[in-house]
Amino acid sequence: MKIKLRSGLNASLLALAACVGLHAPDSQAARDAQSILQQNCMGCHIPEANNGLSRISHQRKTPEGWLMSIARMQTMHGLQISDEDRRTLVKYMADTQGLAPSETDGVRYALERRLNTVEHFDEQTTQMCARCHSGARIALQRRPAQEWERLVNFHLGQWPSLEYQALSRDRDWFDLARTQMVPMLAERYPLDNPAWQQWLKTAPKSQTLAGNWSFSGHLPGKGEVAGVMAVAPDGEDTFKVKITGQYADGAPFNGEGSALLYSGYEWRGNVKVDGVNMHQVFAAKDNTLQGRMFEADHDERGLDFIAAKEGSNRVLAVQPGYVKAGSESEITLVGSGLSGTPNLGQGVQVLEVLEQSPSRIKLKVKAGADAQPGLREVSVGALKGPALAVYNQIAEVKVVPEFSVARIGGGGGSTPKVQGRFDAEAWGKGADGKPYRIGVVPAKWHVEPFNEQAKEDEDVKFAGVMQAETGIFTPGDAGPNPARKMSTNNAGNLKVIAAVDDAGNALTGEGHMIVTVQRWNNPPIP
Repeated sequence: MKIKLRSGLNASLLALAACVGLHAPDSQAARDAQSILQQNCMGCHIPEANNGLSRISHQRKTPEGWLMSIARMQTMHGLQISDEDRRTLVKYMADTQGLAPSETDGVRYALERRLNTVEHFDEQTTQMCARCHSGARIALQRRPAQEWERLVNFHLGQWPSLEYQALSRDRDWFDLARTQMVPMLAERYPLDNPAWQQWLKTAPKSQTLAGNWSFSGHLPGKGEVAGVMAVAPDGEDTFKVKITGQYADGAPFNGEGSALLYSGYEWRGNVKVDGVNMHQVFAAKDNTLQGRMFEADHDERGLDFIAAKEGSNRVLAVQPGYVKAGSESEITLVGSGLSGTPNLGQGVQVLEVLEQSPSRIKLKVKAGADAQPGLREVSVGALKGPALAVYNQIAEVKVVPEFSVARIGGGGGSTPKVQGRFDAEAWGKGADGKPYRIGVVPAKWHVEPFNEQAKEDEDVKFAGVMQAETGIFTPGDAGPNPARKMSTNNAGNLKVIAAVDDAGNALTGEGHMIVTVQRWNNPPIP
């Protein structure tokens, strides 16, 4: 199921998300969270045992989930609360009623703003719930059965036309929601889960995150990046961050900022990198930071990120992750505590060590002309790392993401364009005939009409422009276009074509991109 970006929250939620500072700590002392709950929430929520409050004490959510709840109280129920108190409350609720790391596994794409993810939920959840918002939004909260039922009641009370919309009017939606969805959700996502209680007992102290982190990343349209992120304590669960790195082409990747830790592992950072404000959404566990960095104003412009703490002894990445049989290449190993002799597997010879440090080893290597195609285990001394792909020819090219959404914008309006950003992924066939991933390779890019209607409507002409060298598609302006039939906007239905030249062997990959209208509601969890 494709993530959909419709939401019942008021459009001002985006502004609230920016104000709340999920990605950056506030340096000023705030009121005690319990005082805020008593003074701001008890007008509607009834006190319960053990300092509990009705409704509030029977839910667990991510930081973004609690932010959305508070924002809904503001936009729908007139809650008056300062930005500072909202920050304090989100932090307290996420720390005391959050999710364990295992409870976010498989659905972190929503927190990381990977908005071209195609979801896979059961058919009933998809049709009953995930037609209006992502299934991940449901999976990132925990409630008992009674609270799930109240959520159903809230949906129908807040959106009375719900039962008449597509995928509702063909069934008794309310009855199915109460009698089938509520028991299923209560069993699948229960409030009481030993994993959360165990995490509260065993979560490491935030001070353990201080130090230097070697990192690796990949930004579609730009390439691989690596460097070191220095993390210094700046208060309880807050940090100062300094990044020093560079892309494979030598361009810098340097910046500074701050970060805040929720729930013992939910890292939210705000860093200005080379003049661009970027958010960090990472999971901090097992001496790694892993997730995504993306531009504050353009969440589609983001890079995968993984980092290992100094002293943790780990091989993080092989850049690039492939070498062609019979050729020489420069390979960089990125990690932490790298020492010892690098070994790239059978048929791959290390000709020269060009550079070596505990976080980076740059090698000149050669793959034998008779090296068998397939994946090789990479090691540095006793450390095992990601695989290196050896290939003699590319068998297939895939466009990643295979399906994507870009959005028109600008045109005098305040909503920016949302780009399409693509990689060409090469695949080979091993000696056993089974396919294996080689890696991201250079390509020439263009777009074509997806079907006859798109051809007739001249979507290629109006929907936007594809950069041939980078795979970055910039949509057209928002608003009516008098040059189009019926003065419609610059939407389009396009094929995305990647052309790869493998030593004279021409291959192409094909993806599908919808160029559509602006996102009017852009909640923290889509």
